[in-house]
Amino acid sequence: MKRILALLLVSASAHAGKHPRFEPTDLEIERPGISEIDLQVGVVRGPDAWRFVVPDFELDLGVLDKLELDLDGAYAIEGVDVGKVGPVLFDHQAPDNLWPSVRVALGDWHNRSTDSWFALGAQAGPKLPIANGASGIGFEGLMLIGVKIDPVRAILNVGGLVDPKLDATGRRATGVEAGVDLQADIVPDHWAAIGEIGGIFFTSGDAHQLAATAGVQWSASEQLDFSLVALVGFASGSDPVGVLVGMSPKLAVW
Repeated sequence: MKRILALLLVSASAHAGKHPRFEPTDLEIERPGISEIDLQVGVVRGPDAWRFVVPDFELDLGVLDKLELDLDGAYAIEGVDVGKVGPVLFDHQAPDNLWPSVRVALGDWHNRSTDSWFALGAQAGPKLPIANGASGIGFEGLMLIGVKIDPVRAILNVGGLVDPKLDATGRRATGVEAGVDLQADIVPDHWAAIGEIGGIFFTSGDAHQLAATAGVQWSASEQLDFSLVALVGFASGSDPVGVLVGMSPKLAVW
């Protein structure tokens, strides 16, 4: 019986949820009653194994003029650890913890003559234990500082997280997050260059993360965007490489 329990613990540890990469967010608040679904699918080489992301998602719902409800998460099919002998089989699920949150616009200042602005916001909420091996409730919060100097828009994200427990010892990952979300118009209202750089400095002893994405976005209409981005990781806890295709439709809920 002890041998069987040990094998089960080893298996659970091998498939335990990894810490998802930090993705800097923007300061857009949807109008009341408008929902946006930001979906990304693709293939990513993780620190230990390849995985199909199907999908990485963010669901936004405008509630008030300066407040929206968000839900962030991801679902993937992961393969066996890189370096193991045998075929690379995608044999188990690898969901990320869910992050329901509230995003609030705290203030903004516009210069109409130059189409530039400066804005402040915040986003915070609990982390729900959906990842393999996770339990308990965590928390994540961000301060958002945005600036636009035509044609470039940049959003600085600074905050921290306490993840749900990831093993039987009750260990939680805690860390400081920071990053920048960037967009530069190529053809206004149609084509834009997009990118992110962000990371997590873990105070809990976990492997630090630092990763960047770069790509293009095509706005087919005011209600539908498409994107293609490449991912590169620079720190040991980050995904080394990946390619993701995105789609972001908007729809009226009420």
